[in-house]
Amino acid sequence: MNIKQFYDEGLAHASYAILSEGKVALVDPGRNPQQYYDFAEAHDAQIVAVIETHPHADFVSSHLEFHKNEGATIYVSKLVGAEYPHVGFDEGDSFQLGKVSFHSLHTPGHSPDSISILLKDENGKDHALFSGDTLFIGDVGRPDLREKAGNMTAQREELARMMYHTVQNKLKPLADDVLVFPAHGAGSLCGKNLSDARQSTIGEQRATNWAFSDLDEKAFMDSLLQGQPYIPKYFGYDVDMNKKGAPAYQRSLSQVSIWPAGSTLPEGALVIDARKNEQFVAGHIPGAINIMNGGKFETWLGSIVGPEEKFFLVADSAAELEILITKSAKIGYEQLIKGAVVNPAGMTETGTSFDLESFKSNQEAYTIVDIRSRDEHANSPIFEGALNIPLQELRERAAEIPTAKPVLIHCAGGYRSAAGSSIVAGALKGAEVLDFSEAIKEFQTVAH
Repeated sequence: MNIKQFYDEGLAHASYAILSEGKVALVDPGRNPQQYYDFAEAHDAQIVAVIETHPHADFVSSHLEFHKNEGATIYVSKLVGAEYPHVGFDEGDSFQLGKVSFHSLHTPGHSPDSISILLKDENGKDHALFSGDTLFIGDVGRPDLREKAGNMTAQREELARMMYHTVQNKLKPLADDVLVFPAHGAGSLCGKNLSDARQSTIGEQRATNWAFSDLDEKAFMDSLLQGQPYIPKYFGYDVDMNKKGAPAYQRSLSQVSIWPAGSTLPEGALVIDARKNEQFVAGHIPGAINIMNGGKFETWLGSIVGPEEKFFLVADSAAELEILITKSAKIGYEQLIKGAVVNPAGMTETGTSFDLESFKSNQEAYTIVDIRSRDEHANSPIFEGALNIPLQELRERAAEIPTAKPVLIHCAGGYRSAAGSSIVAGALKGAEVLDFSEAIKEFQTVAH
């Protein structure tokens, strides 16, 4: 038996290939199927099964593609109401793969249709738990993503209660030496206190994970419901797409419209400019939003742009454009790209440089907007009296910002403020909008 973990840093997403006797089963694969094909080919094996622990909210899965191309059986809970060909895989169900077997545990809490997969070795001993978004290392999955999405909806309180019983009745009885392989690590928005570690054991989680501590139902629910991160705009869209099955990856990428470099974009179009901030400031299309191509590009794209919107994607090279399109595809947003273009015509708008010394001598002369999350703003205040509007809400709430003084946008390190200042500048025509950028780091050390 060989268990291989694939890890996508951008989405903090872990997926798995389990190999036995020339056959491979995948658990929660990402959108691009190629790495899984490469693994199977390297081991002269065939992908015969794909298991989905639930319809994921934060990425699009390639399960349907493996069924269409390889004839692989997709195993998923019947509660999902999956619209693709599948075999129901619920509590008590199992299947054999070479010398190992996979067993479904119904583990609701993150979603009402979540399953975890118990892998038993050739001797029938519990070997590993593929816990999806139910059990993370150091945490459990958030219970607030299925109030409006999916075949089964459930209120967060109801799911938090389900999670308590899942931990008590399904996870705690497992042996200490059972390996734990979750679907996400630190940086994912599917939980709040995820560890950097990529795998663990039930024994280690029993000793260190707050969810395994001796809490009653109410205390557990209160702790789980408190302080969860925001819900990006794209999450419901991905749940629905995963329930249907996504279009084939390469074919969908090939349908993205690449416009010739220097093309003129339609007036008033939504433009996502992923160039570096200094390039953006030097010249951009009026109203463009500067989401720089960084480690979290796809998450911020899906947090700022809604799935009902179409947009143009701007980069400074064809190679960069290709990377951005593949990142967009991880969340199914390649289908929203109206056109992708290198350095379009009409980049006439420039940014205003920020005079740090002038700010230091007279902070009162500025309207300061903190676009960090509510928790960051409350727990690590930087400027007294700053107006807190989290980045993902800025497009809807920019009109709340007073414009009598220059508007100064800050985040924690400069990445988000590039996007934030571009949104506010586009929304508040005529206002002086400044980006604090990386200079904010100087003030954070003082604040702490």
